[in-house]
Amino acid sequence: MKTIWIFSVFFITFNTISAQNISTKESFFETSDHVKIKFKVSGKGEACIYVPGGPGQGYSSFELLGGNSLEKNLKMIYMDQRGSGESGTSDNYHLDKMVQDIEELRQHLKLDKVFLLAHSFGGIIAVNYAKKYPQHTKGLVLANVTLHFLNDDSIKEQIEYGNKLLQQKSRIIPKDSLSKELSKISKSLRKKRIGYKFLTEDIETIKQMDKIDSLHPRIIDFGMAVISKPKDFPEYYTDYAPQTKIIKTPVLIITGKHDKAVGTRHYKTFQFPNRKVVSIDGGHLLYYEKNREFVGAVFDFVDTIN
Repeated sequence: MKTIWIFSVFFITFNTISAQNISTKESFFETSDHVKIKFKVSGKGEACIYVPGGPGQGYSSFELLGGNSLEKNLKMIYMDQRGSGESGTSDNYHLDKMVQDIEELRQHLKLDKVFLLAHSFGGIIAVNYAKKYPQHTKGLVLANVTLHFLNDDSIKEQIEYGNKLLQQKSRIIPKDSLSKELSKISKSLRKKRIGYKFLTEDIETIKQMDKIDSLHPRIIDFGMAVISKPKDFPEYYTDYAPQTKIIKTPVLIITGKHDKAVGTRHYKTFQFPNRKVVSIDGGHLLYYEKNREFVGAVFDFVDTIN
């Protein structure tokens, strides 16, 4: 399973004039430290930058599996993060640099305020952008996000669910053995060809995502760096939920009632003072499987702010 690969292993007025002048073709811009970032702008309305999950997932699967439905009312700005998709590699994948890439893209497109729509792991990056650049963030849409990557509570929920799928009893696992136990369960689920159920109930969803990924080859340097060298990137494993109480930007939290990739209860730890929660009867990939509800929730949020 290639898509969302980390989870398969163990997820104020905007300047309308500027928005109307943005090119609708795929393009590249060069960051201040000379990394080429691929991006695409399509649609009409308020500017909304999509922050992919993964870590290291390109934007193609989100765009082509329903994200482009948002283009009816939003000027969607898709970007492949450095070391991901078709963007260039780098020797710096730290969080502050990923945040800065978003800011430099905003500047490149000559936008004042933007919405950020983040999926899964992308929530960590989007929230840190909103914290650093509140003056340029009109609203946050956090779709099935984690703000504490691989946290113990979510892993425990995955272990419990995995045991249920395998029809075996759960047992008490020491804290320092949780990741090892999840890896063991995931291996058993893959042998039975049901490991995808952490993401979705429907195998056809995964087949569609894999098909798109096969047509859009991508690099995963960023994701590999974060996963293989966790001690070098402690900022990605930090719990950012407590910090959300200082972020005054309007926030829409979209959560799946059956999302085992980030956990069904993780969003309850978020403390944004100006938030709305929409719970949808689905899994981790709501933008595809529950597209109408997903898009409707985003449009309602944007309309409310305006």
